Amino acid sequence: MAKTKSFQFLVDGGKATAGPPIGPALGPLGINVLEVVKRINELTKDFAGMRVPVKVTVDLEKKTFEVEVGTPTTAALIIREVKAEKGSGQAGHEFVGNISMEAVVKIAAMKMKDIGSKTLKGAVKCVLGTCQSMGVRVEGKSPKEVIREVEEGVYDDLISKYEGEVGAG
Repeated sequence: MAKTKSFQFLVDGGKATAGPPIGPALGPLGINVLEVVKRINELTKDFAGMRVPVKVTVDLEKKTFEVEVGTPTTAALIIREVKAEKGSGQAGHEFVGNISMEAVVKIAAMKMKDIGSKTLKGAVKCVLGTCQSMGVRVEGKSPKEVIREVEEGVYDDLISKYEGEVGAG
């Protein structure tokens, strides 16, 4: 059976380097660190400007590697959507941007597995909670108001449109 070793890194999308933490972790294993970095950057370029979790699994005997890319944090995806630098320092009083409900549902579908929600509707409420804590309005309204609307079924049609895109389980 092949001996493998796995490493988890948080990298800037498309901008991983052979420096720490990747180089020092993988260099001693005798694999080409520059090849690993190149592969990570290829796989994460769409997440430029965001921190992305990646897992590198190295086959110690064959000196080969595999790279798996996770999804950026919910907060990073929201920030990208509203094109802000960061969340509000005074959420609830200061708002840094506005996000569409469709974008919220897309993020929820993408993050559902990581959030650990059984339903897309539950994941949507989690994303709305993140919007609340970051000072991001949804459809021009307070996220708390939108959570109430989600519970009342206002967005059921939109949510069901994306349920097919979520991996079953």
